[in-house]
This record gives sequence, structure tokens and C-alpha cells, in this order.
Amino acid sequence: MALSDSDKQPDAVSSVLKVFGILQALGEEKEIGITELSQRVMMSKSTVYRFLQTMKSLGYVSQEGELEKYALTLKLFELGSRALQNVDLVRSADIQMRELSRRTKEAIHLGALDDSSIVYIHKIDSLYNLRMYSRVGRRNPLYSTAIGKVLLAWRPREEILDILSDVEYVRSTERTIVSTEALLPVLDLVREQGYGEDNEEQEEGIRCVAVPVFDRFGTVIAGMSISFPTLRYSDEGLSEYVSLLHQAARALSEQMGYHHSPF
Repeated sequence: MALSDSDKQPDAVSSVLKVFGILQALGEEKEIGITELSQRVMMSKSTVYRFLQTMKSLGYVSQEGELEKYALTLKLFELGSRALQNVDLVRSADIQMRELSRRTKEAIHLGALDDSSIVYIHKIDSLYNLRMYSRVGRRNPLYSTAIGKVLLAWRPREEILDILSDVEYVRSTERTIVSTEALLPVLDLVREQGYGEDNEEQEEGIRCVAVPVFDRFGTVIAGMSISFPTLRYSDEGLSEYVSLLHQAARALSEQMGYHHSPF
């Protein structure tokens, strides 16, 4: 019986299935020739060759010598390692974040850098009736969030400029920073004082304070934050929140293998 158009797989889906079929077959051998590979995945040699050349140009596949033997590179391992690092980080952070939640009753976030934005990898909701435009997996700008600022502030200036080179600044509120020139001195202050702030820069009526989390190499891999309504802000409360965050981030950094916290 012929398939209707609705039953047929879209070309894009079919291509993705073919790519992963090839990757899986490559993963089963140290190296493999194109003839054997095409037989395993049941595709024509020309189709397999076309996919291999694309994967090779992207760095996922290498070609061994003149024998047209192909093998996986470590690039997939690198991607998996990043995901695994985040899983370990979230598992370890959860204990610290729940203690922060218990002591402050405010919303607690953990965010990591991905390309030129922040992605939330863990969140504990406020015990108050506070609704925030955030969720695990959601992205937000680096320049208008407290976590985004701490993710940038401990990096070399050249790396910061590279990360921000493709950023399109969008004004979310009247307080949003809208240029790299304006952001750079703020990042200097963040590093000097040891924490970053979002003073209603991302959402009206919401303030946030964040501190960095370091990996075993002393690289900032995440930011941990407390978010709260502006109406509950006070200088004394901010100082207490920063102190609590530093304690939690220091403990988490130590679990990640870093024992030289500057805070």
C-alpha cells in the first residue's frame, strides 16, 4: 500500500536518522571503509560519502590515511562531557540551592553560559507567590541578568568581547544595559565586588543577585542567584543574600574540585 504524504517522513527527519545511523555504525568500529559502512546502514555509497564529508568538515569524523577509512573524532565525547558536567553540577547544586530556598524563601537559579546567552539548568521556585519569566532550559541575555554578568566577569577581556560580538542588545526595561561599552565597566565592578546584580534590568519589579561557581581549573562554569521582588529589597538584605550565596557557591565549587575561592 502506498504511503500518503502525511505518512511519509519529512526529508529533514530522514536525513537526521541517516546521520545518527552512520554515527552509531562508526561508533562500533575503530575505523571502517565506506563500502562496509554503506552496507551496515543500508544506504548507497554516494549517500554515505556525502554525509561523511559533511560530518568531516564539522569535525565529527576523521579520514584515516589514503585508504578511505573513517573514524569518529572526540567531538561527540566533548559534547557529552559538557552535558555530563551539567548533570553532575545540578545534582551537587541542588542541596545548596534547597538550603538557600529554606533560608530565604526566594527563587533560586543556577545558570550556565551557552553561546552568547545564559541557559537555566536548575531552579527552585520562590516559597512566596512570586511569578518569574524563567524556567529550566530557558535562555536569557547575558547583559541583563545577574547570572549572565558573573558568567562574563571572570573571563579575559578578549573572550568577553568575542562572546558579545554577535549579541543584539534588546531593551527589556528602562534599566537594561544596551551596549558592550556600557556593560564592560559593570563587569569590572562585578569582579571587584564578587557578585553581580540585576536591578530590574530583565523584568520590571524583580531584582536578582548572583555569584560565580568555579570548576577544578578555576574557570567560572555557572552562576547561582537569588531573585526577589524590588519591594523586599534592602541594603542589609542584599548583603545577607550575597553572604549566603558565597557560602553555597564556595561549597559547590569545592565539590567541583576548586578549593581556592576568593570569597
